[in-house]
Amino acid sequence: MRDHESEFIRKGAGLAAIGLGDAHYARAFRNESGISFPLLIDEQRKAYSALELKKGNLFQLFWKVNRLGRNRAKAAGHRQHKMGKDPFQLGGSFVFGPGNVDHFVHISETFSDNAPPNVLLSAIP
Repeated sequence: MRDHESEFIRKGAGLAAIGLGDAHYARAFRNESGISFPLLIDEQRKAYSALELKKGNLFQLFWKVNRLGRNRAKAAGHRQHKMGKDPFQLGGSFVFGPGNVDHFVHISETFSDNAPPNVLLSAIP
């Protein structure tokens, strides 16, 4: 998302990320990733629970789709950060609008299942 932040801003949108770690972990992630948008902390998983985000398991680490995702990330120069509070917590991607409107909802099914930035951008009205 960091590489596409200016495209979101041009469309009048803002970005935010939510993580499970504490303030120290969030600070380290921010420094390593170089993100400039807000990084919120949800140590009690309240947002994850409210959005009904799923959890992965140890066996999913060996799935082909996740192996391919790790290879793509590595080829793009990304690296694994230290393990977070709950390494099996899966994420999601959302485009919310004014008036409590959900323009786009993507709930990850696997560790490498992320909504592509161009799909998120196209969901912005």
